[in-house]
Amino acid sequence: MAVYTDVSEPELSAFLKDYDLGDLLSYKGIAEGVENSNFLLRTTAGTFILTLYERRVNRDDLPFFVGLMQHLAKDGLSCPLPVHARAGALLGELSGRPAAIFTFLEGMWTRRPSAAQCGQVGAALAAMHASAASFDLRRGNALSVSGWRPLAEGCGARADEVVPGLAAEIEEELAALERDWPAGLPSGVIHADLFPDNVFFLGGELSGLIDFYFACNDLLAYDLAICLCAWCFEQDGAFNVTKGRALIEGYAGVRALTPAELDALPLLCRGAALRFLLTRLYDWLTIPDGSLVTKKDPREYLRKLRFHRQVRSVADYGVDAERLPA
Repeated sequence: MAVYTDVSEPELSAFLKDYDLGDLLSYKGIAEGVENSNFLLRTTAGTFILTLYERRVNRDDLPFFVGLMQHLAKDGLSCPLPVHARAGALLGELSGRPAAIFTFLEGMWTRRPSAAQCGQVGAALAAMHASAASFDLRRGNALSVSGWRPLAEGCGARADEVVPGLAAEIEEELAALERDWPAGLPSGVIHADLFPDNVFFLGGELSGLIDFYFACNDLLAYDLAICLCAWCFEQDGAFNVTKGRALIEGYAGVRALTPAELDALPLLCRGAALRFLLTRLYDWLTIPDGSLVTKKDPREYLRKLRFHRQVRSVADYGVDAERLPA
């Protein structure tokens, strides 16, 4: 469910008067997504996406998100382009929420990605990193290593209600990551949430990236680690080394990974798995059943964390580091 705020037709028609988008023909809520209210909007000028930003999104971060999408789209990366109002503004107010209109991207996300699609995702992620290097705004990552302990403390001993012994396992992993988290690796703007439902394909080819509302400044290889967690595990929980190789090689074909990044990748993957374990666990324990926020099973990322703890080098992800572009 991703429509938290109702929008009436008169309200929307009045909102559209500030844009050169013609007359309203139809609109309907979009089920995908968990943070904001999204609508498929059709006017006499075409098809667009209307987003209302909900309470979990900090209003102060909106110029970063919207500006980043504008920057990337103008640089040739396929992502939604914010639509200017007639007076030039990218953000407005609708139904008591900040709101923006974006161009519509053709395509669908895939539930069973192929190795070839994983390779395309790696290349697109690297292209995004390269493009965003010239983006002027900055946003810290509240969900990087320094933000994990507050989440863990918010779950506390109740983590054992989900998996016996989980609280102690989280504490042990958290202490190791806080101690060993790498410093000095290449950094920049990362997507931080490039899961399959945020990547569109059309005819087997990647057609665009969406949902930049976790984007921030952090280690570039950490973004790749998030993708390895999100794209390269099968439904039975097994890691697919063919997909892992394709993803890493796709990325490295656009932006070469440094030896230090490759060495750190298993640890970064542990961090990525812990980050999503903790956010899912926190929601699982604190959000009431029946809430509009979709709760996801944290145990999926516990299994991924345990896999990454056994990894000793990128060879376990299917990659020969010496054969990657330098």
